[in-house]
Amino acid sequence: MKKVLVANRGEIAVRIIRACHELGLQTVAVYSKADSEALHVLHADEAICIGEAPSNQSYLRIPNILSACEITGADAIHPGYGFLSENANFASICESCGITFIGPSAKTIGLLGDKAQAKSIAKSVRCPVIPGSKGIVETVEEALKEAKKIGFPVFIKATAGGGGKGIRISKDADDFVRQYTAARTEAEASFGNPDIYLEKMIMNPRHIEIQILGDKYGNYVHLGERDCTVQRRRQKLIEETPSPLITPHLRKKMGEAAVNLAKAAKYHTVGTVEFLLDEKKNFYFMEVNTRIQVEHTVTEELTGIDLVKEQIKTAMGEKLPYKQKSIRFEGHVFEFRINAENPSSNFMPSPGLLEYYIPPGGPHVRVDSACYSGYRIPPFYDSMIAKLIVKGKDREEAIEISKRALREFHIGGVDSTIPFHQYMLQNPIFLSGENYNLDFIDRLIEEGCNFVNDESKSHSEETPSGQRTTATTTH
Repeated sequence: MKKVLVANRGEIAVRIIRACHELGLQTVAVYSKADSEALHVLHADEAICIGEAPSNQSYLRIPNILSACEITGADAIHPGYGFLSENANFASICESCGITFIGPSAKTIGLLGDKAQAKSIAKSVRCPVIPGSKGIVETVEEALKEAKKIGFPVFIKATAGGGGKGIRISKDADDFVRQYTAARTEAEASFGNPDIYLEKMIMNPRHIEIQILGDKYGNYVHLGERDCTVQRRRQKLIEETPSPLITPHLRKKMGEAAVNLAKAAKYHTVGTVEFLLDEKKNFYFMEVNTRIQVEHTVTEELTGIDLVKEQIKTAMGEKLPYKQKSIRFEGHVFEFRINAENPSSNFMPSPGLLEYYIPPGGPHVRVDSACYSGYRIPPFYDSMIAKLIVKGKDREEAIEISKRALREFHIGGVDSTIPFHQYMLQNPIFLSGENYNLDFIDRLIEEGCNFVNDESKSHSEETPSGQRTTATTTH
C-alpha cells in the first residue's frame, strides 16, 4: 500500500489523511463541487473532483470514485464513516479491481450489514439478543402476527438500516399497519431495500457499544465500552467512556461477547458491536457497525491506541501488537458533537458562513474538525462542525474541563449545539450518570425544554473578544 484515496469528506477525511501521512502513505482527496475549499482537499497530496454537490452525484457515485483511483494511481481506499463505508457492493468492486478496501471484507460487510443474519451469528455464540422475528417478515399480515407473539411495543426495523432511518415503533396492533408501511417506505428510499424485521422494544434502555479490533491472524481485543445514550431521534450527541453504569465484571462479559461475535464473523479490522442495556443491567445485541465510528475518539483517548492507524495497518496485513491483558483504560473521556443546529428550535440545521471559528485548547482537550473561519458549511451533508473530546482523571474532572472548553469554543455566523452541551453539563439527571435512558433528550423536547440555562445563555451573548452583546445568538 502506497497511496490511499479517502472516499469521504469533513473531519473524518482530515483525520484519515493525517493518519496516512504519519504512516508514510500518500493521500488522495475526492470532493464535490460544494467542497472545493474544504480542509481535506487542502491537506491531501492530490485532490480530484468527483461530481456535483448532492452526495448521490458525488460521494455515493462508485464509478466516479473508482475513476479517481485510476487517474491518481491510488491502490487503497479508506471509506471513513457514512456514504459507502458499509456498502458491501463497493467493497466487492474494490476487491475485484485489486484495490485494498480499508475495512472488512465484502462478505463480512454483507453478512453483518443484514441485521437478521447478524442476530443469527450473535445467537450462535450465545450472545444475548433482543427477542424478535427470526428473520425478514415478508407481509404485513405475517408481521402483525409476529408482533403479537413478541408482545407490544415493538420496533419495526429495516435490515439494511442505520443512522436512525427505517425504524418505527408500534405500541399496539391498531397502529401497526401504518408504522410497518412507513418503515418499509423509508427503508426503500434510504437504502434501496425495503426488507423489515421486528424486535421487542426494551423499556428505558441505555446504548452501550464495545470497540473491537481484529486481524487476519486470529488475534482479537476489545477496547472497552462507549456510552452513547444521549441521543435525539436516534442520533448521538454526547458519548463517554467508561460508562457510569458498567462494572468491571459487566465490561468483561460484554467485551467477551463482542469478541466472540467478531471471531464467528471472521471480522479482521476495527469495528463496533452495539448493545442495549436494560434497567436490570442485562445486555442485548443490536448490531455491528462495520466501519470506524464517529465517536472512536473517546476510545483512543482512554486507551492511547490510534484506531485509524490500526485500521490501515491491519488492511496492510500487519498483526495486532496488543493482547487483551495489555489494554489499559485510564481516566474518563467525553465527546461532544458540535453541530450547525439550533437546539432551541428543535435542532433546526443552520448551514452557512462561519464568520469566525475559534476552538478551545489547553491540557486534555482535543478538537477534530474540518472547519475554519470563513468556511461555508454546505446544506447538502451532515451538519457537524467539530467533535470536542475532553479527558479527565475521573468523570467529575472531565465534566469541569468540558465546561471550560465549551466556554472557550466560539462560533459565529451559524447556530451551534454548544448551548445544548452547556445545558447538559448543568443538568442534574445527566450529571448523575445513571438516571436517564435513550428517550431522555426527546422527552425534554416534548416537555418544551429550550436547552438554555445561565451558562449557555452567557456563552451565546459573548463575542470572541469577551465583549457582551445584546443579541441572544451569534448571528
